Amino acid sequence: MEKTALITGASRGIGRETARLLAREGYSLVLNYYRSEAEALDLAEELKRMGTRVLALRADVADREQVDGMVRSALAAFGGIDVLVNNAAVSLWGQFQDVTEEEWDRLFAVNVKGVFHCCRAVLPAMLRAKRGKIVNISSVWGMTGASCEAAYSASKAAVIGLTRALAKELGPSGIRVNCVAPGVIDAGMSRNLSESALSALREETPLSMLGSPADVAGAVLYLASDSADFITGQVLSPNGGFVI
Repeated sequence: MEKTALITGASRGIGRETARLLAREGYSLVLNYYRSEAEALDLAEELKRMGTRVLALRADVADREQVDGMVRSALAAFGGIDVLVNNAAVSLWGQFQDVTEEEWDRLFAVNVKGVFHCCRAVLPAMLRAKRGKIVNISSVWGMTGASCEAAYSASKAAVIGLTRALAKELGPSGIRVNCVAPGVIDAGMSRNLSESALSALREETPLSMLGSPADVAGAVLYLASDSADFITGQVLSPNGGFVI
């Protein structure tokens, strides 16, 4: 049976690679983007050439009305959403005492409330179908905390807590909710780090390497697949041994 996945923040990095992998596995795709329109449309065209049914939709996940509109359009196009991948996120680096209230609120609006909005929007159809997979993207910093990334770490810890609670609540309805918490990935947010900082992180990682978006996409695919039907409320962390 053909399945449809909605991926937030799909235009770059982990989201982009997850879309490519799910497309190769035969999924129809809804690609959410907010600011990176050119990248999202380019990805959509790439996937269409592969024979994938794909729809690129703009929405700020922090805005409930935009999310609801996006999900309505997705349901009209594909009839259902089998997998939700909550990947959209923003980061914030700096000493805690320098973080403004506006910065804190925006980060939580995207990283936490965005997950809330997207889950709320897809759940009615999943509950009617008595099935569905939700995969939330957290971070290893949500597990351990990171110096100078207190706000980001707190938001990603909240995603883990929400994942575990929703798994308990939605399990009786046949809906699985899991989390992927990547380690340091050589893409997106980590590219703001200096080479010396990245080198230090490699040295702290038992595998002596940084991860790739493909490493995270593989974890998402597994949790979205039928092979993970007996898995819910779990945190899968592809981190090279950074946290054991």
